[in-house]
Amino acid sequence: MIDVSVENFEAEVVEASMQVPVLVDFWAPWCGPCKTLGPVLERLEVEYQGRFKLAKIDSDQEQQLAGMFGIRSIPTCVLMVNGQPVDGFMGAQPEGQLRAFLDKHVPALDALPGQDQEQAAQPALAEEDAEGALARQQQAVAADPENDEARFDYVKQLLQLGREDDAKVAFAPVIAKAAGSRRLGALKTWLDAIDFVAVSHGGTGAMAELEQKIAANRRDFEARYARARCLLAQQRWTDAMDELLEILMRDKGWNDEAARKTYIAILEIIEPPKVKVAEGHIPPQDPLVASYRRRLSSVVLS
Repeated sequence: MIDVSVENFEAEVVEASMQVPVLVDFWAPWCGPCKTLGPVLERLEVEYQGRFKLAKIDSDQEQQLAGMFGIRSIPTCVLMVNGQPVDGFMGAQPEGQLRAFLDKHVPALDALPGQDQEQAAQPALAEEDAEGALARQQQAVAADPENDEARFDYVKQLLQLGREDDAKVAFAPVIAKAAGSRRLGALKTWLDAIDFVAVSHGGTGAMAELEQKIAANRRDFEARYARARCLLAQQRWTDAMDELLEILMRDKGWNDEAARKTYIAILEIIEPPKVKVAEGHIPPQDPLVASYRRRLSSVVLS
């Protein structure tokens, strides 16, 4: 168990969750249910033998972090995997429910990293999981072709796996809806960026040329926007948004607000699935998405 603050959040939560699930427990000294839940979580962390890490955040002392996650009541626990929240719960849960929650996400005891043979097997396991998820998403679309949410997840997964031609085929039935749908419009922005790179800016040499143009003229918005689209096509989300912010800081309305619209599309793409919480509660926000939403607001409203 480790106490987390703004200063060590990146290392102890975001980076650590790339190696092992991190359960973030938002609590406060005055909170009675927190005093019940905390010791149980600490005991389970020991019992699970390194299969997850417990990080505790005092929501009174670390209001910035609580705000990043949209915490509205405590205790609230958020499970971080690969830098993103994937699940969570509110309130002091019984130990049996805590075990069931953890068992859904933490690796099996014999699947911990550390041995060469096990480490070699991890990429294959990740690939199998991705393909399994893709198969489920494909079945969901086949069962309900009008379910745009299911289609969004399916096309997004295809693009993340580099199966661009398959993604275009899966997206074709709803392409006419893209103009009126924020999520489908985001997918079209991604697909258009991939096509743009293939036709106009393929290869590392073209990216270097764009960077040279930007270095020579920081107001070369065409070059900046082209670079942002190249980064989007490469799934370098934060780099692409950083480049778009450079345009917005200099000219918010450039090219019919193309930079702002593309920035919002990226936020839609990287927004993780919503965590299910009790009725009336607000689910915790993804800290990366929340941070980049605030950065956009500060620039656009300035």
